[in-house]
Amino acid sequence: MFYRENGQFKTSYRADQQIFPILQDRIAIGLLLAFAFLVVPMLASEYMLRAILVPFLILAMAALGVNVLVGYCGQISLGSGAFMAVGAYAAYNCIVRVDGMPLIIALLLGGFFATVVGVLFGIPSLRVRGLYLAIATLAAQFFCDWAFLRIKWFTNYTASGSVSVSSLNVLGWSIDSPLDKYLFCLGFLAVFGLLAKNLVRSAIGREWMAIRDMDVAAAVIGIRPMYAKLSAFAVSSFIIGVAGGLWGFVHLGSWEPAAFSVDRSFQLLFMVIIGGMGSIMGSFFGAAFIVVLPIILNQLLPALGSLVGIEISTAGISHTEFMVFGALIVWFLIVEPHGLARLWSIGKQKLRLWPFPH
Repeated sequence: MFYRENGQFKTSYRADQQIFPILQDRIAIGLLLAFAFLVVPMLASEYMLRAILVPFLILAMAALGVNVLVGYCGQISLGSGAFMAVGAYAAYNCIVRVDGMPLIIALLLGGFFATVVGVLFGIPSLRVRGLYLAIATLAAQFFCDWAFLRIKWFTNYTASGSVSVSSLNVLGWSIDSPLDKYLFCLGFLAVFGLLAKNLVRSAIGREWMAIRDMDVAAAVIGIRPMYAKLSAFAVSSFIIGVAGGLWGFVHLGSWEPAAFSVDRSFQLLFMVIIGGMGSIMGSFFGAAFIVVLPIILNQLLPALGSLVGIEISTAGISHTEFMVFGALIVWFLIVEPHGLARLWSIGKQKLRLWPFPH
C-alpha cells in the first residue's frame, strides 16, 4: 500500500521522461546509493571488500556492457573476456609508455581501444547472426589470447609474460587499501550505470531493441542495421574494456592472459542470462549471484557433509559449483527467460496493484 503512483501527476515532458517516474523508486535509489557510499565502508570488513564487493562491482559493470549487446541488441557474443583483456593491456601500456598518464584517462583509453577491437569483430554481425555470430566473436577471444601471450610488446617484454601495476593514484588519492578500491570502483559503476540506463532509453536504445526483436522490420521502418549493430558493439566493448582495466589494475594488480580467458566470457554471459537479458537491474542481480553463490557453496557444502558424515573435497565443491550453475541456467531459460530481473519486476507490479486482483 506504500508503493503507489496514485496522485503523482506529471506536469512537464521532463517529469514524464525521468528515469524513475515513481517517487518511491527515486527515494529507494537515493537510499541505496547513500548506503553503498556511506554505510558499507563503515561496516564491511577487509575480507568482504577485497573478496566480494570489489569483484561484484567490476563484474556488474562488465555485465552492463554484455547486456547492452546481448540483451538490448540481441547480438550473441562470446568474446567479452577478450574485450576485457584489451582494456586491461591497453591501459597498462598507456601507463607504462606515457609519463604522467592519469589513471582514469588510461582506463578510458583502454575502453577506447576495446571499442576499436569490438567494432572490428562486430562487422560479421552485419551478415551473420545467432550461432555463426557467436563463433565469430569467439574468434576474437582466441585471437586476443594468442596475441597477449605471444607478442611481448603488450607485456613490456617481461620475462614471465605477466604484468603488474602498483601505486595507483588519482589526484593525490592513493588507491591502495580495499576501502579505497571499493569506493573507486563504486564511483565508476555509478557513472556507467547511469549512462547505460539513459542510453537504453534514448533513440539509439530503441533502435537496438528494434533490431533485437526483428531486424528486417526495423530496416523497413528506416532503422539502419549497420549503425545500430556496430554502435551496440562499440558501447558494449567500451564498458567491458573499462571494466577489464579495473579488473586488472584494481582487483588483481598483477595478471596474465589466463585472467581473461574464455571462461570469463562464459561467466559474463551467465550473469546476463541469470540476472535478466535486456535489464540494467539484471546485470547487478547476475553479478551478485555469480559472486556470492560460490562463497555460499564453499561454506555450506562442508557443513552439510560434516552433518551426514561425508567429507567433501575442494574438487567436489568446485564441481558442484559448475553443476549448480548449469542447472540454474537451464532452469532460467525454461521457466523464466528474463531472469531475476523479471521476478523483481513482477514483485513490484504486484505491490503497485495490491490489494486489487487485476
